[in-house]
Amino acid sequence: MSTQDEVFMHVALELAREAGSLGEVPVGAVVVREGEIVGRGFNQPIGRHDPTAHAEVMALRDAAKNLSNYRLPGCALYVTLEPCAMCSGAIFHARIARVVFGARDLKTGVAGSVFDLYAEQRLNHHATIEGGVLAEECGGLLSAFFSARRGRVMTA
Repeated sequence: MSTQDEVFMHVALELAREAGSLGEVPVGAVVVREGEIVGRGFNQPIGRHDPTAHAEVMALRDAAKNLSNYRLPGCALYVTLEPCAMCSGAIFHARIARVVFGARDLKTGVAGSVFDLYAEQRLNHHATIEGGVLAEECGGLLSAFFSARRGRVMTA
């Protein structure tokens, strides 16, 4: 993990906080090319009424628009939570070179938690993967969100 990884993960964390403030699960993501952020996104499936509006997909869409290309070779994706299968598929199709995530997702993560889609040799594209960058902060944000949500449900 580099200092640069932490810098970009902090930006993703700010986006995750924005998602949480809107009542969305607090996950944020940024796409970086040559040290510059070219795409930003945060979870928005509730507000957009769109099951595909995960942070990674929103950041990929933003980067593709900003770079005028649906392929994002040479780019890195920083996300506060381990990607799910849907997001990993979009990452592969976009040709992202590197994925850096914070907290592991023991229920839907496919970068080693549930299974490792990134190690599947039969796929035609592979991204390098690094997990655990600012994992405690990323995981703590999620834990606090769900704890608060359970508290509201229990008192309602």
